[in-house]
Amino acid sequence: MQEYKNVSGQSPVESYEIGEDFIIVKFKTPSRSGFYTYKYTNASAGADNVAQMKELAEAGQGLSDFIQANVRKAYETKE
Repeated sequence: MQEYKNVSGQSPVESYEIGEDFIIVKFKTPSRSGFYTYKYTNASAGADNVAQMKELAEAGQGLSDFIQANVRKAYETKE
């Protein structure tokens, strides 16, 4: 996974991984077994949303806000 730049310094996003039709986002908030990791796919969240999330992840800004506003529960898997 690639470290999220966190331009604002206040994002709960720790890292991400980009694939052809998905993005995996790891949040800093710990769970009982580690950290919460969500996989958003074109099928679960929509190709346009996944494309936007990829851009925001690479920019290091706005990813968490976008997720909360647009795809919060549209993940394919959660670990």
